[in-house]
Amino acid sequence: MPPLANRGRRLVARIIDAILIGVPVSVIMTLIVGGVNYFSTSSVEAGKQSTVSGVTMLAYLIYEGLMLAKRGQTVGKMAMKIRVAMLANGSIPTAQSAWIRAAVYTLPEIVPCCGFIFWLVNVLWCTWDKPYRQCLHDKAAKTVVVSTETAPAGGMPPTV
Repeated sequence: MPPLANRGRRLVARIIDAILIGVPVSVIMTLIVGGVNYFSTSSVEAGKQSTVSGVTMLAYLIYEGLMLAKRGQTVGKMAMKIRVAMLANGSIPTAQSAWIRAAVYTLPEIVPCCGFIFWLVNVLWCTWDKPYRQCLHDKAAKTVVVSTETAPAGGMPPTV
């Protein structure tokens, strides 16, 4: 099994993926539903907010599920030289594990108020989890995030 991925690299990979999905979806949805005022409480604006959030969440779920099932990496993970691996043997996640991981990461936000709290606990879980630094979505899918960097010629793994 390769060494576990650094938490900072995991965070930057998520940011890259969020930008990669969020920007195009926002542009497309703005063209479809018009501008969205996230500070308004009117029912029309609330409907627009829900639509844009739902489409963005669905796009991210599909992106993450497909990328992890196919190669164990999203574009952000490729850029940060990390990948998702099955805990049991280090292989690319099975399709079932990839989709479970993507769903547990993405879908709880559907639940008003409590969904965000679960999401926050989920992503922070790896900061205290021992020994595999798993978030809850990793535990549900039986996966870990590992480094794809190869060791330098001296045989020592790179320090992060």
